[in-house]
Amino acid sequence: MDSVTVSVTALLLSLLVFLGSGVWIALSLLAVSLVMFFFFTPVEAGPILASTMWDASWNWALTALPLFIWMGEILMRSGLSANLFRGLSPWVGRLPGGLLHVNVVGCGVMAAVSGSSAVTCATVGRMTVPELRKRNYDPRMMVGSLAGAGTFGLLIPPSIIMIVYGVVAQQSVARLFVAGIVPGLVLILLFSGYIALWSILNPERRGESPERVPFLQKLKASRDLVPVVALIVAIIGSIYRGLATPTEAASIGIMGAFLLSFLNGTMSRHMFMESLLAATRISCMISFIIACAACLSIAVGFADIPRMVATWVESLNLSPMMLIAVLTLFFLILGCFLEGISILVLSSSVVLPMVDAAGIDLIWFGIFAVIVIECAQITPPVGFNLIVLKSMTGKGIGEVARDTLPFLLILLAAIVLFTLFPGLVTFLPNLMYR
Repeated sequence: MDSVTVSVTALLLSLLVFLGSGVWIALSLLAVSLVMFFFFTPVEAGPILASTMWDASWNWALTALPLFIWMGEILMRSGLSANLFRGLSPWVGRLPGGLLHVNVVGCGVMAAVSGSSAVTCATVGRMTVPELRKRNYDPRMMVGSLAGAGTFGLLIPPSIIMIVYGVVAQQSVARLFVAGIVPGLVLILLFSGYIALWSILNPERRGESPERVPFLQKLKASRDLVPVVALIVAIIGSIYRGLATPTEAASIGIMGAFLLSFLNGTMSRHMFMESLLAATRISCMISFIIACAACLSIAVGFADIPRMVATWVESLNLSPMMLIAVLTLFFLILGCFLEGISILVLSSSVVLPMVDAAGIDLIWFGIFAVIVIECAQITPPVGFNLIVLKSMTGKGIGEVARDTLPFLLILLAAIVLFTLFPGLVTFLPNLMYR
């Protein structure tokens, strides 16, 4: 255990040094893997790192990553944010909490398009914040609901971070997508329920209620939104029914996004190239991080750290519940300084063997990890949703974090709920394969 303590200490210190110096995350992971090989393993690093990066780069599950990112980039440039507000506000305006529900439901729809938390928050907020201010809605609830609901971008499929988890944990991306459906809907209901309860208890702060809209006018207002929702349902439905793999479904999604953009009149050569280049940049960044994280994982494995850490955790006789509680705290601490994908790839080499040894379903654990990382998106100092809303509203990070606290507590309560009732996560994927 002494040698393992030294190697783990060296691993953590080298990570802190490289990440703290501002080096790219991917290069930091590669540098740390070299440190582990040179000082704590007897094998030659070069051939192993080369083959590991090659193996990580052609993983079939990764082919869905750039396709879903490109689909989101196309739809976000086709006027979807404006359609969201026009289409949703007539349906939710008369509920307790009024147009605040647009933040929650709108982020749910945008999450299925973008697959990114910060993008979801920024896109929906760009449209709803001016409208809610104009109608005198409570600023704290407006900011808190938007920051909290923006985290849906990580959970609601097709989620980019789920593809990353599927690759590093060697789990089915299709099953992960399906497993995220019910938790995503539960979180939408929990957030909207809290907004409704808050509105009933604070009637003087709930803002102006819009006029009642006839049913036919509601349908008319939703005509631009329905095709996007239908496209998302078709993508997830084709995966669930086994008609398409995630990669095939993403290809269908791109064709549908191009068609919707053409019908909206937003398709142009400039938009095509802009969306393609944006998707390429994001995909290359994530793929580079995954490849370098695979190098770190293999280096940590040769240093025998996962086995020894798993043995040490087993000697503590922690129940699965206690292990989940410890990992929740661990991920929350990491989330104060790192973004979601980095948290996953940095921790996977040590955490996943422990979880597997404890007999915890890795599909369930993937959803659990994503929800905890959602919490990290709204915790200072490096909560990306907080930073987005700081620039959008002019408030300080501390104020935005204070406004978001009730929704952070709801996310933590959801973790407890899914831990006590794991069937909420595993029911659909098990039914899918049955």
